[in-house]
Amino acid sequence: MAPSKDMRRPDLVVPYQEPAASTDKADFSSTLSSTMPMAAMFTRSKFVGWAAVVFSVQSWLGESQEAKRSSGTPGYLNVLMAVAALGVTYMPLFLPPSAAPAGSAKAPAPILPQ
Repeated sequence: MAPSKDMRRPDLVVPYQEPAASTDKADFSSTLSSTMPMAAMFTRSKFVGWAAVVFSVQSWLGESQEAKRSSGTPGYLNVLMAVAALGVTYMPLFLPPSAAPAGSAKAPAPILPQ
């Protein structure tokens, strides 16, 4: 077996340099994780509530050091907001609304002319 000839040249090797992070890009996942709990509370949708929990946990776990410094709210606060929104969507299950009959209110007696 003949030894293979190595064609790589050590003088052409370029060391890896990590590219600088862009600071002007919008953090869409953080925006989504903070607005979805509000949408879940307004619509009382359990599906949107669970999606808000998943997105907020994902955003919290994927938070970079730069995002931590520049963000106004910490990631765990978005998670707590999403859990609260999920609680609001399930609230009618534990605290059912009072069932007032629709036709229980009586109309006032008519005023007869004298």
